Amino acid sequence: ELRSLAKKSEEVWLATDEDREGEAISWHLCEVLDLDPYTTKRIVFHEITKPAIQKAVKNPRNVNMDLVNAQQARRILDRIVGFELSPGLWRKMSMRNSLSAGRVQSVAVRLIVEREREINKFNTTSSFKLEAFFSAKKKKK
Repeated sequence: ELRSLAKKSEEVWLATDEDREGEAISWHLCEVLDLDPYTTKRIVFHEITKPAIQKAVKNPRNVNMDLVNAQQARRILDRIVGFELSPGLWRKMSMRNSLSAGRVQSVAVRLIVEREREINKFNTTSSFKLEAFFSAKKKKK
């Protein structure tokens, strides 16, 4: 139904939350409704009051693709690391399937700690490459 309404409309405005997830939802709506995210107007407001909505309508913007990409990256990291960490978290906390480690903060801390451990474990070694040409005189018999 939204697709047919969007096709019939001269212009479509999107109003989702101002965070990364809201930005991604707007982008997904552009994809589904065949709208250009670079020209489709997007508004944000923090309360559903007449002045807040009027202010938002006076200040529309386009979908911020940097925020969309940030949300997509976070989602991927949450899935990769969160799926790996969650079972361990459940075992330690004795809470089967009730906690998820799939937040990007966990991912960021883990990546930083792993990198720091690699740096600390690294042993520097010196090595040299030597090239030489030798010649010897033939011994007389």
